[in-house]
Amino acid sequence: MTRLAVTLGDPRGIGPEIVRKALADERIMTLGATWVLIGPTGTELPVDESVGHWSPTGDARADAAQAGRLAGLAVQRAAERALAGLVDGVVTAPLDKAALLAGGFDVPGHTEMLGALAGVPTTMMLASDRLRVVLATTHVPLREVPAALTHDAIVQAALATRAGLRQGFGIAEPRIALCALNPHAGDGGRFGTEDTTLLAPAARDAGLEGPFPADTVFVRAMRGEFDAVIAPYHDVGMTAIKVASFGEAVNVTLGLPFVRTSPDHGTALDIAGKDIASADSMIAAMQLAVKLVVRRSKIEKTSVSAR
Repeated sequence: MTRLAVTLGDPRGIGPEIVRKALADERIMTLGATWVLIGPTGTELPVDESVGHWSPTGDARADAAQAGRLAGLAVQRAAERALAGLVDGVVTAPLDKAALLAGGFDVPGHTEMLGALAGVPTTMMLASDRLRVVLATTHVPLREVPAALTHDAIVQAALATRAGLRQGFGIAEPRIALCALNPHAGDGGRFGTEDTTLLAPAARDAGLEGPFPADTVFVRAMRGEFDAVIAPYHDVGMTAIKVASFGEAVNVTLGLPFVRTSPDHGTALDIAGKDIASADSMIAAMQLAVKLVVRRSKIEKTSVSAR
């Protein structure tokens, strides 16, 4: 039976609420998976493995630090369980990146933290039935993107994307496009030369198509021309997937030795505690996690039998 850890995320946010709603949903109940809940006590949801007690003090800054620490500890515990083979994968509820830092975890987010814990490079994919987007650079300020967007970063993203599509989604020969960095892919150098001097050679070396302008490449992918698009920086990729499929997309971390998925939204602190948050993306994340575990298990069994 598939066994998955579920972290509750920032206890100030909607994480506990959407996990509770997801577990009560027939779409999850019929999967036949075992869910191990990891997070603090003192929230609305009982946990299987506690990382401490959530006790807000009334001081917003102190509460943020405490919440970030508990959220980070839950991710750490879940990764340890996955690396030890005690669970097949991890589904993470949203955390707050500023609170995570205040709580003592100096990492940009889940993707980077899990990669550090596992000791492997990781790549972020947002996937839905309509579109799959992979980020060549993740949580870096826009002014730092040109320095972070290297030939190696693009090639690494391509390798991770190709492996992820083959192993996780059953696409034997993935068609992957590279999104351009500049308007109109530089328009012959008029709006920048990076697409010609950096992205195009990297695309050739990595077996990608493109680079294609951002204002058309995602539309082409949604029409079936590509199985995934690699975006050069965070917001161009995230905007495309969230406009196309917000509330339905799933964050998948590529490169880990275990499955990790997450909903496509944040902590939604403004509506936390009102019982109005939609659990649809969390449900999609849990469903996809089970599918990815089952597919990975079949591939591993086939590989062993072929030896």
